[in-house]
Amino acid sequence: MRFIGMKRRTLYAAVLAAAGVAPGAMAQAPPGAAPEQGLPSEMPAKVEQPTTGFDYERREVMIPMRDGVKLYTVILVPHGAKNAPILLTRTPYEADQLTTNSHSSHLGPSLWGYDNATEVIVQDGYIRVVQDVRGKYRSEGDYVMNRPLHGPLNPTPVDHATDTYDTIDWLVKNVPETNGKVGILGISYDGFLPLMALVNPHPALKVSVPMNPMVDGWMGDDWFHNGAFRAQNMSYIYEQEGTRDNKAKWWTSHYDDYDMFMQAGSSGELGKRRGLEQMGFWRKLLEHPSYDPFWQQQAMDKILAEQPLAVPVMLVHSLWDQEDIYGALAVYKAIKPKDTNNDKVFLVMGPWHHGQEIGDGSTLGALRFNSDTALYFRMEILRPFLAQYLKDGAPKADVPPISAFETGTNRWERLPAWPAGCASGCSVKSTPLYLGAGLTLGFKAPNYRDAAFDEYISDPAKPVPFRARPIQPVGYRGRLTWPLWLVDDQREASGRPDVLVYISAALTEPVKISGQPLVNLFASTTGTDADWVVKLIDVYPDEVAGQAEMGGYQLAVSMDVLRGRYRESFETPKAIAPNTALLYKFALPTVNHVFLPGHRIMVQIQSSWFPLYDRNPQTFVPNIFWAKPEDYRKAVQRIYHAPGQASYIELPLVTEP
Repeated sequence: MRFIGMKRRTLYAAVLAAAGVAPGAMAQAPPGAAPEQGLPSEMPAKVEQPTTGFDYERREVMIPMRDGVKLYTVILVPHGAKNAPILLTRTPYEADQLTTNSHSSHLGPSLWGYDNATEVIVQDGYIRVVQDVRGKYRSEGDYVMNRPLHGPLNPTPVDHATDTYDTIDWLVKNVPETNGKVGILGISYDGFLPLMALVNPHPALKVSVPMNPMVDGWMGDDWFHNGAFRAQNMSYIYEQEGTRDNKAKWWTSHYDDYDMFMQAGSSGELGKRRGLEQMGFWRKLLEHPSYDPFWQQQAMDKILAEQPLAVPVMLVHSLWDQEDIYGALAVYKAIKPKDTNNDKVFLVMGPWHHGQEIGDGSTLGALRFNSDTALYFRMEILRPFLAQYLKDGAPKADVPPISAFETGTNRWERLPAWPAGCASGCSVKSTPLYLGAGLTLGFKAPNYRDAAFDEYISDPAKPVPFRARPIQPVGYRGRLTWPLWLVDDQREASGRPDVLVYISAALTEPVKISGQPLVNLFASTTGTDADWVVKLIDVYPDEVAGQAEMGGYQLAVSMDVLRGRYRESFETPKAIAPNTALLYKFALPTVNHVFLPGHRIMVQIQSSWFPLYDRNPQTFVPNIFWAKPEDYRKAVQRIYHAPGQASYIELPLVTEP
């Protein structure tokens, strides 16, 4: 083979010589070399793109902020627009990409994709504006993750509230086609920004629609849940803060994320190996593992609770939001009391994963809803709601205070308040669902004759995976299964010896719950720290006509984790007294679900959920990010169900008239 290669190179040299080309003349010119003589470049100095036949005009501008920093902004104006309202989204995810999902002469295909409620924007003739936040992509300035408001955490005079104000001010003065009315909306990080816009809002801001917003990163959104660190978000931090344009990529090292995290040991050690300490936000996480003022002072529900309610708000929540399942409801609770006329705070709850409301909402994993629930939201709820506040002469929207999808029965409900249970006449009563002896589950309290507890061994060397292995990295090789993990069949966990499974008899009547289930768990550990994962599950009948794969399916309705060191205080961690039955109380995510006749109710309890959350060493250490290999120890966990030590899930049980 080497001889054949030599022959080819000799023949190639002979051909060049016959053509009069000197040896080496075909080599690439070095950088900075003079241009070729006699053969000019065929590329223009600047491409001028004809737009004949386009149904919109694209404008790219740099909008100045009060501190002189300029933010890259894309303005898409429909052809013939006049007195048109503006729909604004501010994003760290590249404004150019979000407005060029397709290189098309038509506005719809250009927008169809992430964070664009395309049908609403196109059919109602909105001017679409998308802006890179400071420090990302083409915008100037410095990037700070979820940049806090001016104050103790941000000594600069600028924040997302001021940047939004300055942006709106520029738009209404410099976009001649607008009627001077602006709405802001967005999903996730882009949903956090419409909340920031509510702080000292610009007078032209007429409506805000935060969808799946990041609200409190410690209590239950992206970074922690009740003190347990969300380890799988480390890649996001690396890529989001590594470079302005997200070109620094987290890399895979294992086919199974479970193995990658196990090999590293602690999350702090993995971050060290990957160079994550170069990123400022990661260093802040390492320094603030507890719910100290760093987290409390930037929690948007707390901030907005102290602000006047001046702008109508529609909060959009996904019932199976795999990333920000806490935020929308927390903000609703914080600001709804200010809505004295019941006409400024609206809530939508749909059967979606994070951000699914702008896509196809007819299915979610194995679940089928018999209609496109997301399209219904966009056209029947979002569209008239936006029009009421933004379009001149639009009628008042026929949108109820609460639009809630009832899972199980698969139908939309129009409710006067949350939780209301039904349109009228219902009551929602906190009702204990008791864990019982023999791994039973029911509404009857335990008695003295039954066994007092069940137990299992939690081994950090073999943590319970949060989904069936192999666990693929988020978006691994184009397989985006991450949005579905909350609706995975929980049978994978229920067969493990380190997961306790309590199950009811088959139901003879429907059981509806609306609101937040509350965990009351009496438990002990032989260690000095422990995690408690509790799952509320709908178990389908053994066989399901028309969808065989749903036979016996264990659908998680609501589940979450509590890191035991925070049993007494989220601010101050404390070692657990070993071999002592203690009460652990925490709320599970909001539900609006009906357990149908023939189904059963299940509760699973375990002490690891890996690598979604980092492993608890089960030995109290000052900072779990830096737990050493010798700190990880087996522990015997006991769950009690005796009189005086009854463990139960407090269900928000709906009683209809």
